[in-house]
Amino acid sequence: MRLHDIAYARAGDKGNISDISLVAYRAADYPILREYVTAERVRAHFADVVPGRVERYVLPQLFALKFVLHGALDGGVTRTVNLDAHGKALGSCLLELDLPDLAVVHHRSSQPSESRAQWHS
Repeated sequence: MRLHDIAYARAGDKGNISDISLVAYRAADYPILREYVTAERVRAHFADVVPGRVERYVLPQLFALKFVLHGALDGGVTRTVNLDAHGKALGSCLLELDLPDLAVVHHRSSQPSESRAQWHS
């Protein structure tokens, strides 16, 4: 299971800092985000593009996490020739993060028995 299966991302950038917020689609999946999407895992996921530190903020009332990625934008959007390193692109990349098998088991056991298509309609 990938992160995009249980959450969406909102992102922004300012200067050389990108921030990415992850919001669980369902409150029942928020514990998976809290447990498995750590600052360390996000830092490892972006190891090739984020040379600075990664900070995580927990927003339980919103079922969300916010990550601040320092040094993520190669000097800033207006200073770099790298067109891919904008906050929105990094948010999309983060949604490709694989979640451990234990999270898959938890996710499946918390879903209603009807098909996902029926559940969302």
